[in-house]
Amino acid sequence: MDNDSQQSGDKCGRVFAALKRFFLDNLFLVLLLLGIIIGIGMGIGIRTNYPERCADKRFIMYLEFPGKLLLRMLKMLIIPLIVSSLISGMAAIPSKAAGRLGGYAVLYYLITTFMAVLLGILLVSTIKPGNRRAVSDDIKVQRDKLVQPEDAILDLIRNSFPDNIVGAAFQKTQTEYTKGLKEVNVTNENDTTSLVNKTVITGFSVKTSSGTNVLGLVVFSVVLGIIIGQMGESGRALKGFMDGLQEAIISMVKIIIWYSPIGILFLIAGRICGMKDPAESFIQLGWYMMTVLLGLAIHEFITLAIIYFVFTRRNPFRLMLQMSQALLTALGTASSSATLPVTLHCLEEKAGVDRRVSRFVLPVGATINMDGTALYEAVASIFIAQVNGYHLDAGQLITVSLTATAAAIGAAGVPEAGLVTMVIVLTAIGLPTDDIGLIFTVDWLLDRFRTQVNVWGDSVGAGIVEKLAGNHLDTLGDAIDNDTKEKGEHNNGYNDDGLMNNTML
Repeated sequence: MDNDSQQSGDKCGRVFAALKRFFLDNLFLVLLLLGIIIGIGMGIGIRTNYPERCADKRFIMYLEFPGKLLLRMLKMLIIPLIVSSLISGMAAIPSKAAGRLGGYAVLYYLITTFMAVLLGILLVSTIKPGNRRAVSDDIKVQRDKLVQPEDAILDLIRNSFPDNIVGAAFQKTQTEYTKGLKEVNVTNENDTTSLVNKTVITGFSVKTSSGTNVLGLVVFSVVLGIIIGQMGESGRALKGFMDGLQEAIISMVKIIIWYSPIGILFLIAGRICGMKDPAESFIQLGWYMMTVLLGLAIHEFITLAIIYFVFTRRNPFRLMLQMSQALLTALGTASSSATLPVTLHCLEEKAGVDRRVSRFVLPVGATINMDGTALYEAVASIFIAQVNGYHLDAGQLITVSLTATAAAIGAAGVPEAGLVTMVIVLTAIGLPTDDIGLIFTVDWLLDRFRTQVNVWGDSVGAGIVEKLAGNHLDTLGDAIDNDTKEKGEHNNGYNDDGLMNNTML
């Protein structure tokens, strides 16, 4: 009996130790889930027991106040975050030693990320998860704007090249219209024609309006980063400054992220309390989840698989089987960088990819290649527009595609990057950020699937770059080894500091 009791006690001790270790390793996720659950319960409880409170706008304002503070803090860091991240990232790749490899890798990353964004826009515009309503909403009619497509494109180009880079932080260019009523003939269902008054554009002017010109900052940062990377030794000081600024901003974001469970709790409670029809909103959220998962599945199993087969003439699903350990690790950790050692092992030991390629491409890919994140940004931003009855014109859709791509690249090294980059995309097209709390109720789950797509995209990229590089690997030789060693040490430093753990990459 004594031996049995001792064995039982040892078993209980091991179980307790394992649970404690899991809790400490996943403390943020546990707190986030608690915040979501408590927020939903609080919102439902207030609606059920104090319905009159939900009709009081001042009460809802007080209830959402901690969450609004979270959004304000995130917005505060948008400009320094995206500028420092993009300049630092673009300056780092490709290096002169591995210019050909870097060129292939960056080209692959940009193309596949942009394809993921376009796929997301196509799906969310076709399925329309935010428009799952029983009747049409008057708000949609009120917010549907008269916009000429050519003016939207010109505004996009103007904002890409701001005349004042400092002014781009708080103002952007926009075509404004004067409107009037005009009598037009309208034929109804009975084939009878009648005169009705229709709102038409009578004039226009190009003006600056308040709001951050994210697109202009992105273009400036990308170009400056590329130039710094080509300057060599003379640009090292400026690159070092940007690297330091990026690390400082990331540290600030880490502090804010630990506050996010509290902010999300009150944002969710306030949104549920203020909803006219909670059941309808959760139906929309279900359609949103389906749209994101469908997009990720198409991009992973069809788009990337076809690209891999076309360039390498190899079976992509065999590579997927060889990378299964890394893909499952990505699903569990929700971090591309935390999965990096496993990804390297699978690529080199199981898939047989040249280590000079894998150790150059993967650290870069874990930082800037975020196909799943980019697709999610596009779907989530347009979903929020649909929920709020906003009509996005051609220029705004292009802005979504460009900023989602840039945000996924520029903010990749930020803990819980999905939350931060979502604010960036919404700000760029002038959409309300309040609905982030509602999306965040399911984002912790979607995050794991899009991280898996990110890791799979890195693996496919390594295989393609190895095939394209061919005989050039031998000519680059030791230069690539030295360069990849430097990049690997830099990336491992991020992991050791925990900056990349529990990130929404």
